[in-house]
Formats: sequence, structure tokens, C-alpha cells
Amino acid sequence: MNSMNNRYWMVFTGSGGQGVITAAIILAEAAVIYENLTAVQSQAYGAAARGGTSRSDVVISKTDALFPELLQPNVMVCLTQESYDKFYHILRPGGLLLTDPRYIVLNKKVAAKQIELPIYKTVMDNIGKPIVYNMCMLGTVIGMLKIVRLESILKVLKERVPLKFFDINKQALELGVGLVDG
Repeated sequence: MNSMNNRYWMVFTGSGGQGVITAAIILAEAAVIYENLTAVQSQAYGAAARGGTSRSDVVISKTDALFPELLQPNVMVCLTQESYDKFYHILRPGGLLLTDPRYIVLNKKVAAKQIELPIYKTVMDNIGKPIVYNMCMLGTVIGMLKIVRLESILKVLKERVPLKFFDINKQALELGVGLVDG
């Protein structure tokens, strides 16, 4: 975890079926199981499980992560225009907003650092299967914030996905980290 920040309040949001909740769960588990951090994760779905807005809140902390309700996250990931339009306003001033320009047009004033990365394009150019879009996004998050190590995410991933899908998910994670580091 970045020594400058002892607690991350994060919101991952997108469309049902994009895997934002799965990515948030994997991140929280890696923090708790392999990084000796405290983490809390919750989720909410829109009217439809696939296609409706989905949101997952994650708090990761070096100390207690009290979590009655996440009102002002300091990190937000938006993967659809609908989720961006719905949630951008709750981002804490000075926070970090991560979006993919394929899906989001930044049209609101946000007093935060806004980072646009071609996550979907990277996945399609290198892997050709959008199913791992969420893992590439997660790779960008861990690459930017240094919350948990890639190795910790991979250990959780190995437990969560069928073995035949592990390599493609690992590749997507590494691509995401590379978008930030490269």
C-alpha cells in the first residue's frame, strides 16, 4: 500500500456483466489474505443484473475499515457513461477518477485527477476477448495505487477462476499494470 495514503475508499461502477464487482471482490480478498490489510467490500446492482448499473464499494486500510456507508470515495472507476453520470459527483475533491475513453465522455466538472486509459482497446488488441476487461481495469488500479501486489491478486484469482481461464486473466492484469507503468 502506498505509504502516502493509509486508507482507500473506492467505488467501482459500470454495467452489470462487466465484472466490476468481481474485480472489487478480488482486490478486497487480496488485501486481507495476502497483504495483511483490512478491507470491506459491498455491492449494489441496478434493475437488471446484466445491463443495469452495478456498483461495488471497497475500503482498504492499514487500520480498521469502518464502513457504515461510503459517501465520498477518494478513488472511482467508471466503466460506462451511465455510471459516470450517476456517480461522478460523489468523488472526494482531490480524488482519482479512472475511465476508459471508449465508454466515457468526460463532460462534468470533477475536482479530481482524471485519468483516461484505453483499457478495452488494450484488451481487444492483445487478447481479443472482452471477458477480461475487468481484470485489465483491476491491473490499472493496482498499478496506479500500489494498494496490493500483483502476486497477491494472482493468488486470489487462481482460487476464483477456473484453471483454464487463469492465463487469460493473468495476461489482462499484466496489460493493465503495463498501461500505467509503460
